[in-house]
Amino acid sequence: MSASSTPTTAAHASATTPLRVLIVRTSAMGDVLHALPAVAAMRQQHPDWYIGWVIDPRWRPLLQAEGGEHVATGDPKRPIVDRCHTVPTQEWKRKPLTTATVSGIAALGKELRAAKYDLCVDMQGLIRSSLVGRMSGTPRYTGRSRPRESAARWLYKSRVVTHSAHVIDQGCELLGEAICSPLTACEVRLPVDSEAEAWVDDFLDRTLPKELWNRYALFAPTAGWGAKQWPHERYGRVAIALAEAGYATLVNAYKADDAAALAVVKASLGCAVAAPATMPQMIALQRRAAIVIAGDTGPLHLAAALGRPVVGLYGPTDPDRTGPYSTKRRVLRHCSSVVDHSRHDQSEAGLQRITVEEVIAAALDLLRESEMAQMELPQTESKERN
Repeated sequence: MSASSTPTTAAHASATTPLRVLIVRTSAMGDVLHALPAVAAMRQQHPDWYIGWVIDPRWRPLLQAEGGEHVATGDPKRPIVDRCHTVPTQEWKRKPLTTATVSGIAALGKELRAAKYDLCVDMQGLIRSSLVGRMSGTPRYTGRSRPRESAARWLYKSRVVTHSAHVIDQGCELLGEAICSPLTACEVRLPVDSEAEAWVDDFLDRTLPKELWNRYALFAPTAGWGAKQWPHERYGRVAIALAEAGYATLVNAYKADDAAALAVVKASLGCAVAAPATMPQMIALQRRAAIVIAGDTGPLHLAAALGRPVVGLYGPTDPDRTGPYSTKRRVLRHCSSVVDHSRHDQSEAGLQRITVEEVIAAALDLLRESEMAQMELPQTESKERN
């Protein structure tokens, strides 16, 4: 239920003229992916509405592809997002008082107001995101009743109380209340970037035997804070076991000298290969992966959004709240782990108690399940044709 909301206004607008809706969710990768199913559901319900999104340029490839199809549901010709308004948040945070930052903020406000949105929904809940929403000048502006930064709530014109456990379902509650129409999380088709797909073809050709092009695991050993990182050397031991089972391993790397990726490769005794990739290339690599193994981090949620089998390694965060939103998953969390968002540098004690053997068993079990499903698929398609 929302406080100080105006449902009749939204209902009347949707019944007469298409709404112009602005989403504010600038970062980070996992959080943008968590917001997408609600926005996809809104697009599915209201294909004629105009949807804008304020986002950091680093994560724009999750919404729009430079060299291919845009993200869509059902009709690939209709993207979820009609327009992206980019906000270089890292640069502005580093240099908040420079002329470039001040002029950039002013230009963003002018751009948002010129777009004449009817409704803005802050799906981030920070003071800076709420300020961005205010800059849009929309008649209606909605956010959470209990945003991540409590001061942000005072900038909203209406506030929504959410009750769901998972953040994706919370996003559906928030956006559904804002548009006065219940929403259920919708499957999302992420962008297909033709240039990134060609890069993957070339990378796999240079890196793996052809018979392993669709039999590789992808590891993402890093996370936003050290407490969420399972020890890197253990990933290497998992790669050795997967090699014995007939699978190659690629390790997500943000640059060629990525320390975490190199540590995994070293521990794998040659069974894993680092894969430095841009955001579009990472999407393309994950789209073909047999399985993705990671902590509670963006690449894990990217894999879930792409429908890939995932093994999630959880410690100081709650998988009921931020677990991979997928049926093709195994989530491991030691009973001693407790929720702690203090962003410690060292791997959380409970996370360290997850053994290599447990991860190997979960991965092989999920791979067997996936292989069985693939074997049954042609039979199902044959029955449907008959």
